[in-house]
Amino acid sequence: MQARTEERPAEASAAAAVTLSGIRKTYGDVVAVEHLDLEVRAGEFFTMLGPSGSGKTTTLRLIAGFERPDEGRVALGGTDVTDQPPYARDVNTVFQDYALFPHMTVAANVEYGLRVKRVPKEERASRVDEALAVVQLSGFGGRKPTQLSGGQQQRVALARAIVNRPSVLLLDEPLGALDLKLRQGMQIELKRIQQEVGITFIYVTHDQEEALTMSDRIAVFARGRVDQIGSPVEVYEHPATEFVAGFVGVSNLLERGGRRFTVRPEKIRMLGEKEAAEKGDEVERGVVRDVVYVGSITRYIVDLADGGNLTVVSQNLGGFRGGADEDRGRSVQLAWRPEHTYIIERRETEDNE
Repeated sequence: MQARTEERPAEASAAAAVTLSGIRKTYGDVVAVEHLDLEVRAGEFFTMLGPSGSGKTTTLRLIAGFERPDEGRVALGGTDVTDQPPYARDVNTVFQDYALFPHMTVAANVEYGLRVKRVPKEERASRVDEALAVVQLSGFGGRKPTQLSGGQQQRVALARAIVNRPSVLLLDEPLGALDLKLRQGMQIELKRIQQEVGITFIYVTHDQEEALTMSDRIAVFARGRVDQIGSPVEVYEHPATEFVAGFVGVSNLLERGGRRFTVRPEKIRMLGEKEAAEKGDEVERGVVRDVVYVGSITRYIVDLADGGNLTVVSQNLGGFRGGADEDRGRSVQLAWRPEHTYIIERRETEDNE
């Protein structure tokens, strides 16, 4: 069964920065990527999202040339590069560990690739200054990496990559080593940098918030395949499969009358047992099993009278109104608009697991 996506089967085109056609990659008996067709548009921030082992990092390495596909072709800007080594491809890669040279200054780290390419000295200096300005590190060129914070080191790694002006920048979970607050700040910065330099970014992550925050489009990977491709809004609001619904955000899955559907917790209103729902609402009755206070929201787990359970979230706009004990065991109605109900496909691979 094919998952819904907005894509036609990938074919090399002038507008595509990267085109993968019929890609298959195995490691012994393990299938890492299974007949993948994918097209990344020039100038977009494209994220490959999925859990460990889903095939996203292998796909990135196939684009970079670090791996060769068993089947299929890789094209950059419409040119087949399947048989080209990494150094011959117009791409650069930023890794999670930064891979900076500790004995070199920041400027020397950024300049390194230009030296290898024998770019003239004056042009090297100009391009290094330009790249450091883009990542907001002007004046840091004389420092060593050990004198910088983790976020600043990540900016140096980005500057070193963009100074070469590649057509495609590959980013392999580059924010994974940063703490939460710094990571959230860098998400905004990465998007700003990408828009400023206009380079196609292909970003690998298992973090749904990163994907939703930064991406123009997201490809959700599962078991070596892509379950869905779309904008952050499309993937979150209209999940194509059960896996996407559960992996991207928190989602409720119910089955009624042979129909499998999902509804997001924030779309559900929790009413008293005798309160009237709005005309046309979907309604389920149940009993509150648990209440979890999470600062800005409260999460309710409700066991339904007709079987199954739903998670409901409520924003604490006026503060937490009460304790968990008084809500547990309370009979409630759960209501939501029918347009917030999405029928879910179940893939054959899921059925066989």
